[in-house]
Amino acid sequence: MIETKTLNRWLTSPFANTKAALRLFCFPYAGGGSLSFRNWAKDLPSTVEICPIELPGRGFRLHEPAFTRLEPLVQAIAEALIPYLDRPFSFFGHSMGALLSFELARFLRRNNQLLPAHLFVSGRRSPQIPSSNAPTYDLPEPDFLLELRRLNGTPAEVLDNAELMQLLLPTLRADLAVVETSIYQKEIPLDCPITAFGGYEDSEASIDMLLAWREQTNAAFALHMLQGDHFFLHSARSPLLELLSQDLLQVVSGL
Repeated sequence: MIETKTLNRWLTSPFANTKAALRLFCFPYAGGGSLSFRNWAKDLPSTVEICPIELPGRGFRLHEPAFTRLEPLVQAIAEALIPYLDRPFSFFGHSMGALLSFELARFLRRNNQLLPAHLFVSGRRSPQIPSSNAPTYDLPEPDFLLELRRLNGTPAEVLDNAELMQLLLPTLRADLAVVETSIYQKEIPLDCPITAFGGYEDSEASIDMLLAWREQTNAAFALHMLQGDHFFLHSARSPLLELLSQDLLQVVSGL
């Protein structure tokens, strides 16, 4: 019987699939949560168990303080996931989630001699490329809200709801602080394949920035481009999941 369950505070499995050959851990963008991936299982192979990550400061963890720095966040995620890495696993991350999943893969390699079967990164420039933008996480509130409107990831009705935004702003600022204060440390490339996804209209991650992920793997690399801006994760959901499904079937067949 398929059931909804919470595995721990960090990890949810909307459609538990204990017989799956592969677990796919999904990491959200800044301000996002596990709900972004809640219905993915319906469109992805039944041999894959979808495990969305719920970070502090959102969803059922709304009243927990969000992390503001990358290293302690990655370590906390690793400690939470270790019990669930007892079978082949892969990571998918969009925007901030791509950075988290990449650094988590490197952390697990350094500290646990573990590696995902495949790393899927979406809507994020390769980590060795420094940002050309000034930090936004500490902007005055009016300017910060303008930046959120520019990114087009927060619905206008949410941005226009002052009471709701006061609840969400601390987490949004914290997530952007995680990304904008992180400093890339060079390591040897990963031995797992990397597949990148991008949006043609995404000003945050150009094709060249996405192609640069090739430098982070000693294995195969692929890039899929889709119509949409930085949040093509939602606007191009169907073609994204179709491509991801094809890739996951290849991963499972190679296990």
